[in-house]
Amino acid sequence: MSGGGGGGGGSAPSRFADYFVICGLDTETGLEPDELSGENFEQTPLRRTFKSKVLARYPENVDWNPFDQDAVGMLCMPKGLAFKTQADPREPQFHAFIITREDGSRTFGFSLTFYEEVTSKQICSAMQTLYHMHNAEYDVLHAPLADGQDHSDMEDGEGTPGTKLQRFNSYDISRDTLYVSKCICLITPMSFMKACRSVLEQLHQAVTSPQPPPLPLESYIYNVLYEVPLPPPGRSLKFSGVYGPIVCQRPSTNELPLFDFPVKEVFELLGVENVFQLFTCALLEFQILLYSQHYQRLMTVAETITALLFPFQWQHVYVPILPASLLHFLDAPVPYLMGLHSNGLDDRSKLELPQEANLCFVDIDNHFIELPEDLPQFPNKLEFVQEVSEILMAFGIPPEGNLHCSESASKLKRLRASELVSDKRNGNIAGSPLHSYEFLKENETIARLQALVKRTGVSLEKLEVREDPSSNKDLKVQCDEEELRIYQLNIQIREVFANRFTQMFADYEVFVIQPSQDKESWFTNREQMQNFDKASFLSDQPEPYLPFLSRFLETQMFASFIDNKIMCHDDDDKDPVLRVFDSRVDKIRLLNVRTPTLRTSMYQKCTTVDEAKKAIELRLAKIDHTAVHPHLLDMKIGQGKYEPGFFPKLQSDVLSTGPASNKWTKRNAPAQWRRKDRQKQHTEHLRLDNDQREKYIQEARNMGSTIRQPKLSNLSPSVIAQTNWKFVEGLLKECRNKTKRMLVEKMGREAVELGHGEVNITGVEENTLIASLCDLLERIWSHGLQVKQEYFLIQNGGSLMPAQSCLP
Repeated sequence: MSGGGGGGGGSAPSRFADYFVICGLDTETGLEPDELSGENFEQTPLRRTFKSKVLARYPENVDWNPFDQDAVGMLCMPKGLAFKTQADPREPQFHAFIITREDGSRTFGFSLTFYEEVTSKQICSAMQTLYHMHNAEYDVLHAPLADGQDHSDMEDGEGTPGTKLQRFNSYDISRDTLYVSKCICLITPMSFMKACRSVLEQLHQAVTSPQPPPLPLESYIYNVLYEVPLPPPGRSLKFSGVYGPIVCQRPSTNELPLFDFPVKEVFELLGVENVFQLFTCALLEFQILLYSQHYQRLMTVAETITALLFPFQWQHVYVPILPASLLHFLDAPVPYLMGLHSNGLDDRSKLELPQEANLCFVDIDNHFIELPEDLPQFPNKLEFVQEVSEILMAFGIPPEGNLHCSESASKLKRLRASELVSDKRNGNIAGSPLHSYEFLKENETIARLQALVKRTGVSLEKLEVREDPSSNKDLKVQCDEEELRIYQLNIQIREVFANRFTQMFADYEVFVIQPSQDKESWFTNREQMQNFDKASFLSDQPEPYLPFLSRFLETQMFASFIDNKIMCHDDDDKDPVLRVFDSRVDKIRLLNVRTPTLRTSMYQKCTTVDEAKKAIELRLAKIDHTAVHPHLLDMKIGQGKYEPGFFPKLQSDVLSTGPASNKWTKRNAPAQWRRKDRQKQHTEHLRLDNDQREKYIQEARNMGSTIRQPKLSNLSPSVIAQTNWKFVEGLLKECRNKTKRMLVEKMGREAVELGHGEVNITGVEENTLIASLCDLLERIWSHGLQVKQEYFLIQNGGSLMPAQSCLP
């Protein structure tokens, strides 16, 4: 591992990306067969895989995230190099991946693979030679036998000319153009999938466009590596790609964790029933093997299922994209969640998988799931499925999935409906969208769901996208409509799943067994200690829940969840996921929702969807920070040349290190973040929501344009009062209302008396009032209105009022 070329100190800065990587063909080493890829040498040379190399990375290394060349090389191009000719499709393919370190921490990678023409005569000649050798071997193996009969067409068992096709699927150096795969990749500390995809696609567009980009590519890569910060929690960020702006947003610390993959795609590929079965298998820690021709589908399904487990976390082997060289991992006798790439030719019967009784096999492309034996049903599954289905239908997604997303649409049309319905391993297979429910009418779960949904007045034959009445049409978001819909669907589905666990485990803290010894002793003897009163907890659960819960309480993910609870007594020490979950549990207790339904299986629908959706929409409508635009770098004359169709060799001297003192990012970014942090803290004291806050800020701006401010030398209490009192009075009124609401919610037994020009508050700590006052003053000062703190009085007992000298 090379440690040169720094790019930063030992502590991780808040940078959007750590590395930009290029992988592909090393023309100096030539064609090296990838023996570990499992490819058969009977394949034609164009169908074989060859070793890819990490050609370049920028910077060379960063201390907080050492570059793992082997892992990045395998996961950027999991099947190595691929060669094609002008007759083959060569569309760019994007996929994400995860690198998990030994300590369990993760780094995220985003890769765009495309094809470039091979210009090396040696490589083209080597490919031609491989074809000559392959054809000669073919002629020997398939020569007519002594009896005069040619048995070559009998090899595949059906007399199909499959093997003959290989003979003629050749490469002719004088006739064909040879292309080879290349990959560009971003390695990042956080999973902003959509933003990274946009960065890479715009970079690729720049090299395939007939016109050169506005700036050299180095400028854009330097910008994303060194000048684009990570958005802090609860903030949104906009930065510049080659051709357009890129927006990302990060949830606050009291929202569900960051998740940027499209849930929509998972439900379209698998359907609701299959997703629920897969979800149940993950909760009970079965071995799960995903299977698809598309690396991004493997990643999307794996990340979605693990995200829906909130507040629980997958504790076992997690390899969403299993490189061909690591296929022996499938023999591990432990729970795992892995993704296996399909070549599109082999079916399920040709896969040799061990311990199939405990395996959940998911053929993503063929809309098919094979379940392990004796899988219990998730509690309240029917109502749960219905709630999720209603959200999907509101977005125009049929609950059984869209079969046009599947590779096997034509295969399924040839099957009889009765054969599909009778297959209990397969939760939901659908025909054409128009007749999907009729196709599934014999499926008991879907039939019951259909009856329930029809009672609500929703037509299942013609699904219409209904406008959400709670959506704020006045908000102008900084992303396209489709991206917004993905955000909205993601958060709604995730909130519904999170609500299930909040309802089911609302009283879990009562059954946590706190250790009698100190934490260190407890942790040392953790395996011998009981941390949760499972018997008492189960005795308080409704009877239908028991088959699932009795097994779920024995899982490693539940044990780890309780361990985290025991280890973190204070809110400051809590794991962020646990903090969010406990806050939701506390809300349920305050609302007394759980107590009357403790021993019943009454289903409580999610009530947090609108609030969560609005938070995202507000972030996308009001961008918190715009990063510095890409700019010309100090490059030598002749550097940064543009050649259409080829990703250039980048100039390492300008990309290896960031600026020593970053004048580009220093101008605005830190001050803006600090100012917004202060505003956020004060807003929490006052309980001002963003809409009302923006209303008053806009009002202040409008007033500032019409009211002439006095000179600083003329400042006096009477002048200030006459000039600014209308605005101050509005702020004080809002402070009264918000303070009263805060106290009514949190201190209902306290007396709150409102008087003219005065707020009398009993039992509130003085520092809370000072913080509230400071927020008002800062909002006044930030808009050029001059008010001094001595013009307000904080009386004994917590009475806040304007000083008499300030009154007009």
